[in-house]
Amino acid sequence: MTTAATTSTDNPGVLVWPPLFYLSALVLMVILRALAPLPIFAVAAAWPALLLVVAGVALLATGRRTMTAAGTNVNPTRPATTIVSSGPFRFTRNPLYVGVTLIFTGLTLAFNTWWGFILLVPVLVTMHFGVVLREERYLERKFGEPYRQYRSRVRRYF
Repeated sequence: MTTAATTSTDNPGVLVWPPLFYLSALVLMVILRALAPLPIFAVAAAWPALLLVVAGVALLATGRRTMTAAGTNVNPTRPATTIVSSGPFRFTRNPLYVGVTLIFTGLTLAFNTWWGFILLVPVLVTMHFGVVLREERYLERKFGEPYRQYRSRVRRYF
């Protein structure tokens, strides 16, 4: 892990706060489903839905715990204090975002509506350009070569 000093303006300047953004999309999915169901299957896919939600919660919780143990901020609007490269960060640079996307996908299957997948497209585009790429530029500015080395070893998402 690499550490660096922080200032009050020290943050990636993300466009959206990811938990609220995904929650808003989930609420919109439920509303749209009530108005026009657009079912995916004749019967909801309970087991695949449950597996995706459980996998997403596990990845999200493990990633959060790893960040907290490393002493850095989980909230992307706050300064990063270190490059976390242990736990799930050995396999993906964004385990929290991958985890919440798995949860959202599982809930889409559980609610059995195409609306979740329709909404997931703009959510993922916004997350990629408005959060992830901003975080990457910020981390490269802040940590330099150690971050570039980490980025070259670990995939962005999967």
